[in-house]
Amino acid sequence: MAAEPEDPEYSQYPDREAAALRARLRAVEGAAERIGTTLDERTTCRELVAFLLGIPCDAAAVDLRTEQPGAAPYRAAETGPATLLDPYAPEGADAPTLRAMDGGKPVTELPGGLAEAVSVPLVARGRTYGALLAVRAGGPGFTDHETATMLFAARLAAVHLGHARRLAATEETALNLQRALVSEPGRPHPNLEIASRYLPVGTRALVGGDWFETVRLHFGRTLLVVGDVMGHGPDAAVDMNAYRSTLREVASTELAPHRVLRQLDALVAEDDARRPATCLLVRVDPSRQVAMFASAGHLPPAIFSVDGTATLVEVPVGPPLGTGIGGYEAVTRALTPDETLLLFTDGLVERRGEDIDTSLARLVGLGLPPGAAVRDVVDAVVAGLDARHAEDDVAVLAARIRRR
Repeated sequence: MAAEPEDPEYSQYPDREAAALRARLRAVEGAAERIGTTLDERTTCRELVAFLLGIPCDAAAVDLRTEQPGAAPYRAAETGPATLLDPYAPEGADAPTLRAMDGGKPVTELPGGLAEAVSVPLVARGRTYGALLAVRAGGPGFTDHETATMLFAARLAAVHLGHARRLAATEETALNLQRALVSEPGRPHPNLEIASRYLPVGTRALVGGDWFETVRLHFGRTLLVVGDVMGHGPDAAVDMNAYRSTLREVASTELAPHRVLRQLDALVAEDDARRPATCLLVRVDPSRQVAMFASAGHLPPAIFSVDGTATLVEVPVGPPLGTGIGGYEAVTRALTPDETLLLFTDGLVERRGEDIDTSLARLVGLGLPPGAAVRDVVDAVVAGLDARHAEDDVAVLAARIRRR
C-alpha cells in the first residue's frame, strides 16, 4: 500500500502530533455535519451526545438551562451507562456541568482515578445555554485535542440552540396572537347558542389565517362567519384580522350575506398586498327559524339533526374574496331549534391525496349522539375527525336556535 502523501500543513509537527491534528480536523468536520440538523433543541442535544461517543468516551450527557428565571437546569439528553452519569446529575450543587455553566470554562474531575469527567459550557454570542458532560472510564484521560474538539462541538450546538429558542419564542408569540384574535367570537343574540374551537396545526407551526366571528344584527338576527386566509405565518394573521375588521363594518349595514361578500370583495381587491381568502356567511333569524347562506369559495356547512345525523347545505360558491370578480349568491333554508349548524375551515375535513367529496362524506357520516349539546357537537366532531392531528389549521363554529 502506498504511503499517504505528506500534508505540507502538518509537516512541521512530529508524526504523532500531525496525526492528532488530522483526527481533530476530521472530528470538527463531522460535528458540523451531524450537530444542528433541525431547529429542535432536544434533537440538537441528542446529536451532540451521539457525537461525543466518537471522541471517544463511555458516557455523555447535556444539561440545559431553561428560560424560566431561577429554574434549575435539567438533563436534556444522555447516552451511556447510568452508573457513569448518575454521579454527575445536575441536581447536585457541585455537579461539573453546573460549575462549567457558572465559570464559563471546562471543568475536569478525576474521582478516585477510575474515570475522568470533562464538562464544557454551551456558550454562543455571550449566552450560556447549558453544558455537556463526557465521561471516560479507565484508560488515559482526555487529550488536549479531544477537549478542544468538545469545545468546538459545544459552541456549535450552542449556536443551534440559540436559533431554536428564538424560533420557539417567535412561534409562541404568533400563536398567542392567533388565539387572542380567534379565541372567542363576538357576542351573538341571546336567542342563539354558540360553541367554537380553534386548533393550530401541529405544535411548532406558525400561525395561520383561519378565523370565525359572530355579528349581532337587528331584529334578533345574528351573522355567523368563518373564513380562511391563504397561507400561514404572521402575514396571514395580519390579513385575517383585516378581513375580520372590515367584515364587521360591512355587516353592520344589515345587508344580506351575499351583498356583504360583494362589498367585502370590492374593498379587499383595492389592496394588492392583501391575500385572497375564502369565507362563509350565515345570517340566522331565530324568530322566523330560517338561515340565509352565502359562500366565497368556502366549503359548505353541515346541519346536524336531533338524532345526530348530518347533511350538507348546498350553497352557491362564488370566487374567493380579494379577486374583485364578485358574483355571490344566497340561498335560504329553514333552521329549527332541534338542529345544530356547523361551520368549519378546510383543515377539519381535508386530508392529503383525498378527494374533497370523500372528506366531506366522513363528516356527514360521523353519527353524533342524539340530543347532544352544541358544545358536545363541536367536541364530537373534533374528536371524530382527529382534528388535533390535522394537516392544516382548524376553526369550527357551531350554532343552535334557543327554544323560546
